[in-house]
Amino acid sequence: MLRKTTFILIAIAAILVTTITACLHEEKKQATGDATTVSKKQWLVPDTAELSNDDYGKLVKYGRALVVNTSYYFGPNGVIAHKSNGMNCQNCHLNAGTKAFGNNFSLTASGYPRFKERSGTVETVVTKVEDCFERSLNGSKIDSNSREMKAFVAYQQWIGRNVKKGTKPEGSGIEELAFLDRPADTTRGRVVYVAKCQTCHQKDGGGIPNATKTGYTYPPLWGNHSYNIGASIYRLSKFAGYVKSNMPFGVDHMHEQLTNEQAWDVAAFVNSQPHPFKNTSADWPKITTKPYDCPFGPYADRQFSKTQRKYGPFGPIKKYYAELSKKNNKEARLIAK
Repeated sequence: MLRKTTFILIAIAAILVTTITACLHEEKKQATGDATTVSKKQWLVPDTAELSNDDYGKLVKYGRALVVNTSYYFGPNGVIAHKSNGMNCQNCHLNAGTKAFGNNFSLTASGYPRFKERSGTVETVVTKVEDCFERSLNGSKIDSNSREMKAFVAYQQWIGRNVKKGTKPEGSGIEELAFLDRPADTTRGRVVYVAKCQTCHQKDGGGIPNATKTGYTYPPLWGNHSYNIGASIYRLSKFAGYVKSNMPFGVDHMHEQLTNEQAWDVAAFVNSQPHPFKNTSADWPKITTKPYDCPFGPYADRQFSKTQRKYGPFGPIKKYYAELSKKNNKEARLIAK
């Protein structure tokens, strides 16, 4: 009887610890700006012409130059150091991070520091830049105390200065597409790629270098000089939304050419091609928070295959975890009472 009572007390204590941890985690998210309200108000992008020619203005302008011509400074033949694969930040963050649904920087100033589930830590704008170098640019971190890092941070904070904390203007980040009721199809995606993408990104996915060979006019989409498997855009939902609003080159979200199905399929084709490796084993330390389209285990369930995690359909995965979260929250509230 004593052993049984002890076991019950231990079980209750474990549940209480889990509940308290979840509450503290939620408070941390709110304290670090993770909770946002979607607004229909357009983002008012500031113009660098407004900047004065003082030290701060020069730093912000330098930050923009680093975003536009990253490879000139940090590419294989960079004038400062070799820290990246030859791509520019602007290859992913279009128009120097100012384009609507072009993976822009609208929420950087108001959204950082913030708790990120991928790392399980509170991250700063410096961390964001470091992640881009290590993942999207398949390189290594730059000196966090350097003038260049200060310029990256200054530009991203300045460009988002018109966005209030806790709000999300229309066109922020990447468009979220409706799910398909089938897996994304790499064969269909190849057809879309040949018709809509190959002219710029080439048959081998290697892209086209700029005239001075210091970067890319059209970046590589796979191969040794592309983003690695740890990049956010390696997740299908991110790439599909990005493609839908921005590709072929010159398209914007008001004048899209691809259907939702074409965007999902071409994203699947591109991300099925070889990409540089990155060890992602430390990502999402709390595995129940892994995104529905994270293609790397371990997972908190045995319901869905690795293939479905990469190509979909994603609806059942998202629904499963939403119901699981709802159930856990309900149980936690009952225990808290």
